[in-house]
Amino acid sequence: MEFKQGDWVRIEKNGTVYEGKVMPSMEGYITIKMKSGYNAGFSTDRVRITPLENNGETANGGRNGLKECRPERGEPSDSGKKLPKVAILSTGGTIASKIDYRTGAVSSQFTADDILAAIPELREIADFKGRVISSILSENMDSESWQNLARAVVEEIEAGADGVIVTHGTDTMMYTAAALSFMIETPVPIVLVGSQRSADRPSSDNAMNGICAACVAISDIAEVSVVMHGTTSDDFCEIHRGTKVRKMHTSRRDAFKSVNSLPIGVVDYNTRTIKTFIDYTRRGEKPLKFKPGMEPKCALVKFTPGSDPSVLDCYIDNGYRGLVLEGTGLGHVSTKLIPMIQKATDAKMPVIITSQCLNGRICDRVYDTGRDMIKAGAIEGEDTLPETALVKMMWVLGQTDEFDKAIDMLRENISGEITECTLK
Repeated sequence: MEFKQGDWVRIEKNGTVYEGKVMPSMEGYITIKMKSGYNAGFSTDRVRITPLENNGETANGGRNGLKECRPERGEPSDSGKKLPKVAILSTGGTIASKIDYRTGAVSSQFTADDILAAIPELREIADFKGRVISSILSENMDSESWQNLARAVVEEIEAGADGVIVTHGTDTMMYTAAALSFMIETPVPIVLVGSQRSADRPSSDNAMNGICAACVAISDIAEVSVVMHGTTSDDFCEIHRGTKVRKMHTSRRDAFKSVNSLPIGVVDYNTRTIKTFIDYTRRGEKPLKFKPGMEPKCALVKFTPGSDPSVLDCYIDNGYRGLVLEGTGLGHVSTKLIPMIQKATDAKMPVIITSQCLNGRICDRVYDTGRDMIKAGAIEGEDTLPETALVKMMWVLGQTDEFDKAIDMLRENISGEITECTLK
């Protein structure tokens, strides 16, 4: 019997059973994508292959052992009770990508429906509605993309979604998470999820990340969060606050970590249960509020020894409206740059100081240089991540043209980006 790509099969070899979807395979071999996310390949003359229906049932109607999710606001579909409504908004990225076997390169080819087909367990958790917002790699995201995505999220919540999942490329996911955190005050969970490895690669993390994201989307955590692998194993995902998360590794499956904060919690992949560690906004606690508007002419500038002060002059003279300086240690730059900070603030351009150290808190009152920076008008970014500070600057300047009001907003903890006590 021949099987075509996309068919569901059960393979028995040496007393062990493997189930999955048929992937592109060489002649004489069959490769399947298993529900764990891993691929497995077999010689067709050494195994017994049985067809399964697309819904995960055998040809004679038997169940194939899907794990049951226990949603807080609904029941599994076979219980006869109504499932929570969750919207999947696809923006592209590796979780919505696969290998183009013609070129050998990874490209964004999946729609939201493709994601549901690739991760059938999702349908056991919620009633999903999918729509494609964009099909781009995350390096092509910009402030306009963030606003379009935010509008789509708000539309889904207004239409009655109990939660929203945004599939996104991992490289700039923390910027988008921060942007949504500032633009939307939400009564339901908004979850960003991605994967480090495409769906048809061995050890892909897309299935586990997607399932854990769905569990958060129907949970009580009414915040913007990022849900990704917590370790390199398939044991649990971490739930990161959208303004406190950073991608810390180029390729590991557990690349995302909360910085200067514990994660909101974790999702146990096997039990589909959530354990929380810190306070969070609960479902229905706040009404839906949407505050779009992003000023794109803001910049994040990394200070390095010997930096030419004219670098800042370039931004000031070309009409940029805000600057974030990534300083050393407690938040310092060379004394040569301080006149440029003064020039910027005199021109009503806010300047935030953050640290290249990432972990820890800014304090520009310890050394003379820091005190001079504050005297020149620099704002201490506290323990805000540099990229979050940039997005916050863009959002604040999209809300007001008043310099003094912008300064007050930049010093305020708006969406959990500043913690009262930084973790050591």
